[in-house]
Amino acid sequence: MGAVEGPASISGSWLARRTVFISALGIGQICSWGSLYYAFPLIAEQVERETGWSRSSLYGAASVGLALGALTAFPIGRAIDKGYGRVIMVCGSILAGVLMLAWSQVHDILGLYAVVGLLGAVQAGTLYEAAFAVVARRVGPDGARGSITALTLWGGFASTAFIPLIQLMIDHWGWRGAVSGLGAVNLLICAGLYAVAIRPRLDVAHTGHPTSAGPGRPVADALASPVFWLLALAFTTHAAAFTAFTFHIYPLLLERGFSAPEVVAAMALIGPAQVGGRIAITALARRASMRRIGCFAVAVFPVSFVALALLPPSFAVAGIVMVLYGAANGVLTIVRGAAVPEMLTRQNYGSIMGAMNAPATIARALAPVGAAALWSLDRSYFPVLIAITAGAGALAAAFWTASALSSRRPLIGGVAP
Repeated sequence: MGAVEGPASISGSWLARRTVFISALGIGQICSWGSLYYAFPLIAEQVERETGWSRSSLYGAASVGLALGALTAFPIGRAIDKGYGRVIMVCGSILAGVLMLAWSQVHDILGLYAVVGLLGAVQAGTLYEAAFAVVARRVGPDGARGSITALTLWGGFASTAFIPLIQLMIDHWGWRGAVSGLGAVNLLICAGLYAVAIRPRLDVAHTGHPTSAGPGRPVADALASPVFWLLALAFTTHAAAFTAFTFHIYPLLLERGFSAPEVVAAMALIGPAQVGGRIAITALARRASMRRIGCFAVAVFPVSFVALALLPPSFAVAGIVMVLYGAANGVLTIVRGAAVPEMLTRQNYGSIMGAMNAPATIARALAPVGAAALWSLDRSYFPVLIAITAGAGALAAAFWTASALSSRRPLIGGVAP
């Protein structure tokens, strides 16, 4: 007689499938973030040198793209709630690859705006927000925190893996060859991994609510909650500060007297620090609430930026700041993904995250060109650092207030916090 599969073997089989699912998504996220997000500052520096186009014009193209991403955030989240995550992430990666190949052939500013603009829109369907919604649909609200944490452990290696790789590609192939190579990464690796990993037929078995129901009442109730708007404000100011810093960190550190290899080395510390922060939270604060973890993480951002602005420009100082910033950012990524089911509602994750991410995406759109405009006032990054520090302070204040309110309110749907 054949052996009967018991609960332990069923549980082990599901855990194995989940590990494969998260690992494949995680590798895809390394490649998606590395090629679509972290590549831009290095590529833009080379485009500026070759073409003479102004920095404001180059970063304006990125802003147009991120603004288009804000328009697509909610419908993409809603579509993932309905089970179309595989189609969105696979097709998004294919389109990203085609657009990057087109970017390698651009020779005028209008072409740059068209290509980079569409690339920004594609990011809404290929980066963390889309991946988090796919994960929440597969594992349900009870398993979302652990699975999102595991996914971000993978994604934290994006800058570490890709910043040196992109610099190497630029050195050997020029920026056009580097962009072509990154396009191939999206076509061959990202699209392939998302096609294999995301299997919508497995979603319903592990969700604790009818994910195919559409936005429904929980979205309207969430929009009426002050906790939603405070979290949206917190994540929007984080998006603005993070994007301005990420897109300008390369020229910012060059301006402060660091060599290109030192800048690349300092930037490469961010990834391991992100992963280290996430591992520390997993090991030391497994049972801590997202409220408590988030309150601690948001306090680190203003401290880091103040140190970078005011302390002497040594590589040691820059390295310490990158580690602190990276660790806090790594932890806040988990908080951003898991705060909604813990602090607001456990229903319609993709739709609510899409609505919450729309203003954050607008902030990401404005941040690069806004920082470039500030720099152009007296060709100095000091005002930019002041603005980023102010945004970090607003992030902390908004999240602390959301935490205080949510601790006294039941989740939407009637579940106690």
